[in-house]
Amino acid sequence: MPELPEVEVVRVGLQAHVAGRTVREAEVLHPRAIRRHVLGADDFTQRLTGARVEAARRRGKYLWLELSDKEAVVAHLGMSGQMLVQPEDAPDEKHLRVRLRFDDDGPELRFVDQRTFGGLVLDDLTDIGERVLLPGSIAHIARDPMDPAFDLDTAVRALRSRRTEIKRALLDQTLVSGIGNIYADEALWRAKLHWARPTEKLTLAKGRELLSAASDVMNAALGQGGTSFDALYVNVNGQSGYFDRSLDAYGQEGLPCHRCGSPIRREPFMNRSSFSCPRCQPRPRG
Repeated sequence: MPELPEVEVVRVGLQAHVAGRTVREAEVLHPRAIRRHVLGADDFTQRLTGARVEAARRRGKYLWLELSDKEAVVAHLGMSGQMLVQPEDAPDEKHLRVRLRFDDDGPELRFVDQRTFGGLVLDDLTDIGERVLLPGSIAHIARDPMDPAFDLDTAVRALRSRRTEIKRALLDQTLVSGIGNIYADEALWRAKLHWARPTEKLTLAKGRELLSAASDVMNAALGQGGTSFDALYVNVNGQSGYFDRSLDAYGQEGLPCHRCGSPIRREPFMNRSSFSCPRCQPRPRG
């Protein structure tokens, strides 16, 4: 699943290519792509027609286009969703699901999704205070470590209050958003913490170190276009990221730890896997 750096790469592209433009026509080519929009395809396309895209926004791993009438197009990328900017005369992609054309006759925006786990939905913007507008469906999502208003100590206290394993808390988007399985493993490796460390035993200093590591690793990934393990994670121009070449823990089973040389281990975690160094990140006792 795409995490914060991958989503931010897409947001930056959408801001550059779509913000400030007015939708001339919306076309739904596969009903599953708007299944979350309960009023159906006709309502979706009618409400988008004539709407001006004010900005591309993101909170954590959630992405939306802010519209002129206090509505938003929320994009759920799922496992394979792509937002592509293409010339109007470019051939349709095999898995093209939704198309937006603009009144300036410039490049169109296409939502392409091979596995159809993602989708688009129109949502009202909600004022959650401090002049912050969020789509109602994600108003409960916490700030992420790359948000200018992110409060490090508040986030650490939220993690410590959860009474669970530290990695489970990192993945809880209501505590800290934007961190998924890949960057959780990378942050834990940098902070020398095992994923099963109880949150109540996390000191304030170590919590700061952990979340700072998460911010650092996500910024590094962002600079390289995100992490791509296949052709499905791409930016608006169809280009893949390549931070996977720089990973220290995730997916590195059996390879030497870049810090101590011990083979990286893989352990089952929430129907997925967690990767860590057995020497640098010893499992907590008990």
